[in-house]
Amino acid sequence: MVKSKDSVSDTLRSVHTTAASPRPRSRIAQPQATSDEVLIARIAGGDRLAMATLYARHHVRVFRFLLRLVQDESTAEDLTAEVLFDVWRHADRFERRSAVSTWVLGIARFKALSALRRRPLDELDEQAAKAIEDPADNPATELEKKDTGTVIRRCLTELSAQHREIIDLAYYHEKSLEEVAEIIGIPKNTVKTRMLRARARLGELLKRAGIERD
Repeated sequence: MVKSKDSVSDTLRSVHTTAASPRPRSRIAQPQATSDEVLIARIAGGDRLAMATLYARHHVRVFRFLLRLVQDESTAEDLTAEVLFDVWRHADRFERRSAVSTWVLGIARFKALSALRRRPLDELDEQAAKAIEDPADNPATELEKKDTGTVIRRCLTELSAQHREIIDLAYYHEKSLEEVAEIIGIPKNTVKTRMLRARARLGELLKRAGIERD
């Protein structure tokens, strides 16, 4: 089925309502009742309810993955919509050689890197400047620093883009080394090397921030 951009836009706009509205009990209405692979097959046939179910299941993780890569909420939101557009339009291209979530994250990564290449250098410099600590932090900022979750997230932003995405995929998305290698497009051994370096660097940042790893 050929899906026009207008039909896809209509579908994505309706996904929010469909996913949030009460629906009659059925197999596809239950998030865990139907596998991602079955949903993709139905989406390929133009099933909007299947698209709504897949959206509800994955959009938050896709958004967070993109946000960690591009470091900008507005851009991450736009890219999330683009990823879903591609899933809807190209569902028939899914070849079942990997998990659906791995395929979707691969699309997301490609779009994130493309967006970063288009970003002006001055915007990147501004983003880097925001990550530099202000020595004159106010009490509210100091309190924020004491929150472990906030500290960890801040330390993650200080990792290189390569190391940050490795940690993100392995720990937040629970991807295996093989799946990480497929998403990024590098050998498994390279993933292992980057993982070791990323963990070592993150450990240094956490220690400097006052959090000791076990």
